[in-house]
Amino acid sequence: MKKVLLIFLIIISQISFAQSSSDCGGNVQVCGNTPISFTPTGPGDIHEVLGDCLSMEHYSIWYTFTVATSGTLTFNIDPNVFADDYDWAVYGPNVTCANLGFPIRCNYSGADGPTGLNMTATGTSENGGGPPFCSYMNVVAGQTYYMVVDNFLSTANGFVLTWGGTATLVSPFNNAFQPYPFMEPGSAGPTPNDPREVIICSNPAVFNFNSLSAGIINNNPNFIVTYYTNANDAITGNNPITTPITVNTTDIYYYAISYSDPNAPSGAINRCRIPGKFKFIQRAITATDVTLTECNNNNTGTAIFDLTTAAVIADPTVTKKYYPTLTDLNAGTNEITNPYQYTSAGGNVFVLVTSQFGCTTTAKITLAFHPVVVVNEATLRSCFIESNPSTASFNLTAASVTTQPGITKKYYPSMTDAVNGTNEITTPSPYIAPNGVVYIKVTNANNCYTVAKVNLIVLPPVKSTVLADKIICMEDTTTLDAGPGFDGYLWSTGATTQTISNVTVGTYSVQLKTGECTTNQTVTVYASEQPVISNVDIATNTITVNVIGGTPPYKYSLDNINWQDSNVFNNIPRGDNHIYVKDSYDCEPIDINVVVPNLVNVITPNNDGVNDVIDYSALAGKQNLILSIYDRYGAKIFQADKTNGYKWDGTTNGSKKVSTGTYWYSVTWNENDKKNTPIKFSSWIMVKNRE
Repeated sequence: MKKVLLIFLIIISQISFAQSSSDCGGNVQVCGNTPISFTPTGPGDIHEVLGDCLSMEHYSIWYTFTVATSGTLTFNIDPNVFADDYDWAVYGPNVTCANLGFPIRCNYSGADGPTGLNMTATGTSENGGGPPFCSYMNVVAGQTYYMVVDNFLSTANGFVLTWGGTATLVSPFNNAFQPYPFMEPGSAGPTPNDPREVIICSNPAVFNFNSLSAGIINNNPNFIVTYYTNANDAITGNNPITTPITVNTTDIYYYAISYSDPNAPSGAINRCRIPGKFKFIQRAITATDVTLTECNNNNTGTAIFDLTTAAVIADPTVTKKYYPTLTDLNAGTNEITNPYQYTSAGGNVFVLVTSQFGCTTTAKITLAFHPVVVVNEATLRSCFIESNPSTASFNLTAASVTTQPGITKKYYPSMTDAVNGTNEITTPSPYIAPNGVVYIKVTNANNCYTVAKVNLIVLPPVKSTVLADKIICMEDTTTLDAGPGFDGYLWSTGATTQTISNVTVGTYSVQLKTGECTTNQTVTVYASEQPVISNVDIATNTITVNVIGGTPPYKYSLDNINWQDSNVFNNIPRGDNHIYVKDSYDCEPIDINVVVPNLVNVITPNNDGVNDVIDYSALAGKQNLILSIYDRYGAKIFQADKTNGYKWDGTTNGSKKVSTGTYWYSVTWNENDKKNTPIKFSSWIMVKNRE
């Protein structure tokens, strides 16, 4: 951390100095009343006789100072080594080096230890043997003086010059000129007396000293900084460094802060200087080229790299910037702004590494891929589920999608789910599904993956195209044939043949094997529907048989031998007749008994006991026997049933005789067979009433 340049406002560091010009002309401007520490090491360029109380120069230094505020002025010269004998003289006010005149204060006491001006001494000039101090000076603002300090013993031990009294000396290094503290360049050295250390990134290095100026001046107006290769030049201002030069970490370099009064460029205040020194320390950094290896997942040709994980340098304090090319790095263009998720098809990127001291280095990051997880598309076939033939039960773990060892598999319903790791199929076996696809995410030890497609094929039921339901007569048998082309047969009867014989009416099943799948097919042998005689109409000597059900055409017979296609039998005798009927299946015929009643066509209801009534009581054993009489208009005029003995005596309404004439009648009943076959006998009758 930079420190306030306070030490230089208090004591100017001891600097070896040999005057390089005429002694007075090479004077050092005293600025302010701050102490001065100095070590003269010679008499200067001109080994001159100082005159008055002084003799020849030995180890001397010339100063000039200008009064800022009037008052008394004292000073104290305190040798660093007490035995040294320092002499001095003050000239002025307002003289020139070319015409100094005699000193107004001079001391050559020859005594060891401190010397100078104080408030108690009375003399203005002291020679050998006199007191070491002279009387103070009354000075006026604006006056300029010159002072020479000489070490009679010529020892390079140095001294400290401090000021006293009420007067102040001109200096820009106060609050009126300097609102902010100056900042020393670089950082502190190992010990307090060591020069400050300024970082360079190589040794040697070309350094622009002016790059330090703004930091040192710290926004103080009208101050400037100049740089030097030795202490003498820093004090005198000679030979400043004006262009970048090659520096090293061995030499010490110097700077001086001075004021530049814009209104009085030649004023004394502009000669005030605060010197300082520093050296360079190397803080070069070196980065190492590295390789980052990531997964080329799903063989897309790209991977996502976290460039920040590339260990190009171990220093955690550095900053890094990443660029797609070295040209971009050098130009500072196209910086990779999201190095944590950098998508790349491989190749190189470049990193600019900057230390906390501003030193930089570059490194190449090679982007490589882990070996690709090799998979292949697979197909799983599975037999249909009986209860839902469009689906099957699959074992997804049996899909052979890779031969690589050390892999793990996860199963997903879609490619998107596989890539994103969503909607995982957690029960891959059994997996119930229709025809379609699933996806297997195959991951290796590097956590790289590729997604494999698995086709799911439901093997549908394969049924016989020739096996069909049959209709046979109840008393017959048949043969069932499942047809050729199957790998196996298993009938519900236990037979394992293609056909089974002597099959009666019933339901049968057969398991038909095709490859690994078995289809269960059911077949029914139905009994043919028997025809039913719905009713029989008898008219005179004709019987008409009406049939329903069964499968036409029907056959009719009176003896179960001779068959006819017509349902009408003629010339039927009176009494019981047997009628047989069968349909196209030619099964055992159905048969009924039909009674053809005796025919009565005339009655003479005169109570003579002959043909007085029409009487069908002989059929009283039939079910629902009814005799109905109709007039010629079809109006029913009488009904004979159980209540009247199945007889009609030619009356109506119980007692009224009908008119002589012809009437129609019908006799209906149900035969006493299992079908209760309806029978209808129709005829006419002549009624002759005699009154």
